[in-house]
Amino acid sequence: MENQRRRVIIITDGDDYARKSVEGVAAEIGGRCISMSHGNPSTIKGPEIIKMIKKTPHDPVFVMFDDSGYVGEGAGEEALKYVATHPDIQVLGVVAVAAKTRDTEWTKVDVCIDREGVLTPYGVDKYGIAELEMGRINGDTVYCLDQLDVPVIVGIGDIGKMAQHDHFERGSPITKKAVEIILERSGFYGNRIEAKDSNSRIT
Repeated sequence: MENQRRRVIIITDGDDYARKSVEGVAAEIGGRCISMSHGNPSTIKGPEIIKMIKKTPHDPVFVMFDDSGYVGEGAGEEALKYVATHPDIQVLGVVAVAAKTRDTEWTKVDVCIDREGVLTPYGVDKYGIAELEMGRINGDTVYCLDQLDVPVIVGIGDIGKMAQHDHFERGSPITKKAVEIILERSGFYGNRIEAKDSNSRIT
């Protein structure tokens, strides 16, 4: 793993609800969550997060970033940009989390998932309800996402909440679906199958 780029999924939320949901989804799909990256707002700097990522035994690695409503580029987004552009990191995709922020911070998204688990080309609000604008969401920690070169950005409502639809005790189905879309569209599943095949070959 030391000489390979680590494959990371970025989550733009970091409160306790998000942590519980992301930890659960990561465990279910066989990934690893950097639980210490959670915080509202984020407090751990980019270089320290990179060290934590490199210590995890396997991919994908889930990392949370949160600006806690700070307008503009806050500490969470500074760390996010550092990690996303680091030469040792391959970002598989971003789960972009909607917030009540209006007309200040927004990002383009490739697809959204509403709180019923339905894919939609429209943005969603923090409750996971589809809005009127196509292909964008408003959020607290999405200011810099348009500057990043990532395979896919999936927009969803507030992780672990959405009027109980994404509660961690229910397995956080909306968050899980967003992660599955990222893994499929980024080609992660295919790469993992190829790696297994090559490891099992007798030479």
